Amino acid sequence: MSREARLERLLEFLHRSPSPWHAVASMSERLDAAGFRRLDESQTWQLTPGERFYVTRNDSSIVAFQLPRDGLEALRMIGAHTDSPGLRLKPNAERLSAGWLQLGVELYGGVLLSPWFDRELGLAGRVHVRHPDGRIEGLLLHVDQPVAIVPSLAIHLDREVNNGRPINAQTQMPAVFLQGGENGDLRRLLLEWLEQQHGVAGCEILDFELGLHDVQPPALVGVKRELVASARLDNLLSCFIGLEALLESDGSQGVVLVANDHEEVGSASGCGAQGPFLGDVLRRVNAQLGEPGDEGFIRLIQASRMISCDNAHALHPNFTDKHDAAHGPALNGGPVIKVNANQRYATNSATAALFRDLCREADVPVQTFVTRADMGCGSTIGPITATELGVPTLDVGVPQWAMHSIRETAGSLDVEFLTRALVAFANRTQLA
Repeated sequence: MSREARLERLLEFLHRSPSPWHAVASMSERLDAAGFRRLDESQTWQLTPGERFYVTRNDSSIVAFQLPRDGLEALRMIGAHTDSPGLRLKPNAERLSAGWLQLGVELYGGVLLSPWFDRELGLAGRVHVRHPDGRIEGLLLHVDQPVAIVPSLAIHLDREVNNGRPINAQTQMPAVFLQGGENGDLRRLLLEWLEQQHGVAGCEILDFELGLHDVQPPALVGVKRELVASARLDNLLSCFIGLEALLESDGSQGVVLVANDHEEVGSASGCGAQGPFLGDVLRRVNAQLGEPGDEGFIRLIQASRMISCDNAHALHPNFTDKHDAAHGPALNGGPVIKVNANQRYATNSATAALFRDLCREADVPVQTFVTRADMGCGSTIGPITATELGVPTLDVGVPQWAMHSIRETAGSLDVEFLTRALVAFANRTQLA
């Protein structure tokens, strides 16, 4: 498959996924087109060997399943998350100041705030409405035009701004939205946008979950197009690569792709990695096609493997001292095995050995990241999923710069590298 075609699909996916709900909708469309059957968790399931299906929860998390043709003995699981740090609108977002209607925001996750200033911002998320007939429905909204901005304060009015001035999210991050606006304008505009996008009229807005997003489209950057620059690479890049690998696999083995919401805020939710979503799906599958009972389920999980994919910190040319000298992954140097002795990553020598062998098989370079001993370490869905299920797990990721910024950067070659490694994993006959 053409590397250029894959990158074009990636850019389209990033552009169409300004929120977790949009990301799941985009992934669902591709699964539908590939012949996967959508299941409803509230209904009875009838599963057959070799079938492919998917299920969503909260419309922001998804599990896609490729059932093996010859007995359910082991699963090759790929994990990612659909959410990214950002600015979410408060329920009563409207505020008036100096003749402007502004949108009050709440920080979602560990946002790098300074890059949000002076960016053209749109709105995206989901809105729940009551139709004139009384029916309640959740609708996706994507305002892909610059309707808001968070303006900087001129340096003339703050001479110390370049000396590390802290940013107050409550008072300094509300976005400018409408000159001369007043309370009620936001909901009026939301109804207009919903009518344009969904053809609905006469609705009442009951509630919403909306966030601001950068409307600058994703792009390939560099003289040789060696970089991908976009919002939400952490972690939509892993969602995309996992989906590509699932769709390119040969269909002979049991493969699971799970993309959870709420990783950036701890994963403790009904659709997060610390919640029961994946376990619920796996138990229902095992009850129909595997060895029944608790013992059968435990045998299945212990024979399976999970590769948790979440981006890694690449060596930054302007801040080389922020890495351990022996563990500085390079952009376009291949996927990164993430290691932490304190189990902030779930990698151990056995799961790392499996991934190194997969990379050898797929002719893919592989790198390793360990944080400096005098610095803290982030985490992923890997340790959480391993804790909830007990499945042997590995944490890997594509290296990137500017993690949690409004615009992040990764290597374009690494998209192909990790996809090939995950296809090899999905087709692997022996996992131990």
